[in-house]
Amino acid sequence: MNAAHHPSNTSAVGAVGLRLYGKRVVLRPLNAQDFSAWAECRKHNADWLLRWEPLRPITQPDPANDRDIFAARCNIRERERQTGTSYAFGLFVDNAFCGEVNLNNVIRGAMQCATVGYWIDQKRAGNGYVAEAVTVLLKFAFDELHLHRIEVCIIPRNTNSLRVVEKLELRNEGLAERFLEINGLWEDHYRFAMTTEEWMTRRGELTAEWLATGKA
Repeated sequence: MNAAHHPSNTSAVGAVGLRLYGKRVVLRPLNAQDFSAWAECRKHNADWLLRWEPLRPITQPDPANDRDIFAARCNIRERERQTGTSYAFGLFVDNAFCGEVNLNNVIRGAMQCATVGYWIDQKRAGNGYVAEAVTVLLKFAFDELHLHRIEVCIIPRNTNSLRVVEKLELRNEGLAERFLEINGLWEDHYRFAMTTEEWMTRRGELTAEWLATGKA
């Protein structure tokens, strides 16, 4: 389904599952039938992506090389959605898979927070698709999950990821030294954040720019 043709372009839950809509992007959980498109995209973009990701243990099979491992990955993500600990979505443009946008490490209780992670096919980069997808995810996180704080953590030299938060004008809270293991090294990260109070202030502006209805 093309996002622009959906009547509400916010979110919908039905027999086929959860869908989140922007002007041009659709976010939905991946399933076993997505293996070929996902694996092809990951293999094609290995050099583009792996330097910005945690190192996969050598004993852990690569889902891009094994349909059953990918299906198991999808099942794990589904259980995480059911328990509310994370929400992982495939990113689709014109019905074609081109990346992932995830709401990870959901903490309830006194914190009510989560972190956002994303990646996109290099050939689709530079078109604002990830910024749009992150806005869709922010709306979901604040308006539907009622979280209080969302954070995006980025290695300072990762200029492509930094452009996403710059487009959305997320607040930079500073540098966390040796914050996460990335490709075998403990890397510094800038921590960008938005709270529900900031979302409510900027909701109309962000919705008008990135969501199809132009309504908050």
